Amino acid sequence: MMPSVAQAAKKGSPKRVIFFMQNQGFDPLTAIPAGMKTSGSLAKAKLPEPIQALEPYKERLHIINGLHGVHTSPSHSAFFGALGGYRGSDGVPPSGPTIDYTLSKALPETLLPHLCIGMDSLENMKAKPTVANLSASGAGQPIFMHSNPNHLYQMLFGGISAGAIRQRHEAQSSMFDRIEQLAAAKGGALPGADKQRYGQYVRGFGDINGLRERLGKVSSHLRRFAPEVDEGYANPEFETDWHDRLLDLGIAALKSGITSVLTIGSGRGEIFGSWKGVGVEQQGHNLGHMKQPNNPIWIKIRQYNSRMLVKLMQELESVPEGSGTMMDNTLIVYTSNNADYQHTSGKTWPVMLLGNYDGAFKTGCFTQLDGKRPINALYTSILRASGVEVDRYNMTEKMAAKFDSGTGPLKEILA
Repeated sequence: MMPSVAQAAKKGSPKRVIFFMQNQGFDPLTAIPAGMKTSGSLAKAKLPEPIQALEPYKERLHIINGLHGVHTSPSHSAFFGALGGYRGSDGVPPSGPTIDYTLSKALPETLLPHLCIGMDSLENMKAKPTVANLSASGAGQPIFMHSNPNHLYQMLFGGISAGAIRQRHEAQSSMFDRIEQLAAAKGGALPGADKQRYGQYVRGFGDINGLRERLGKVSSHLRRFAPEVDEGYANPEFETDWHDRLLDLGIAALKSGITSVLTIGSGRGEIFGSWKGVGVEQQGHNLGHMKQPNNPIWIKIRQYNSRMLVKLMQELESVPEGSGTMMDNTLIVYTSNNADYQHTSGKTWPVMLLGNYDGAFKTGCFTQLDGKRPINALYTSILRASGVEVDRYNMTEKMAAKFDSGTGPLKEILA
């Protein structure tokens, strides 16, 4: 039940969507104001301490509780299933595209349709600067997320840099050109299945080289948005130094128009993750075995997330667009690839939305659903708001009969 994006609306204000996925779960009690049991306005409510940084932005916030994802098997993580709305697990390849990729094809074309960044411990980000756990372009086609800000800066802005960064960019570009040529020449004699996999490898280098060429053509424009390279890139003290710079690069990609879809994986979709830079000494899997409400550790992590969300909004608010700003045409989706907590069944999958997406979504409110609509229905709603006429996302009629009590978008959240 994949939507056809060919007829998606391409006119009007440009739109962009940001997905922020925190691992280890998102307990609804860390977001829902005390005493709110039913749907209502947030105007007179006080936001809980973990998301207190969003208090000045309540009129742009929509807290949603009651979606489910039991069909995604999200125990340690739903991995690709969190954004795909299908079964996912450790080592299970994606069975279809994820919503971030689908939106990148529905929205007006950009130089880099979709950017995915992943935040983890310094050790993990250095050892594995790219991993693929959350996003996919199709069945068996994962999309890598970037975790080393030095590499990502070089990819996006290396062509407009000077000195050592420029030299590394040129050396890497020459290497990629040569690898693509060699790979293209050597794969013809392989057996069918190997040839297909090899072809994906060759196309990967072709995509990198194509992006480098496209970015080179708009170098004067990009100079206005490239972040300053400081000591935090080369010599981070904590992992959060790299987290912050990855966020800066994601913001620069949005503001410059390089991309219109950004996915942020805090914990990179797995059971790991580290936040020593905000005073959390514990890391990894054990964080998922702690109750989150009133937990000083999770308050710090969620507050850090909230400050990142505020920075995203403020940066986009600073750029005029149409009769308003970039933020007026943006939707930020904050949730977890783990539903509400680790080892969950996925029966409750809390979500926060920020921004109204050019007036498409209600804001300044809390919505309590009855638990009979899946996360797929949220993705259907975002697609509808993006101009794609679709009633279901990644869910067959047979699956829907078991996991979805309705059809179409979530009317409760659309304006």
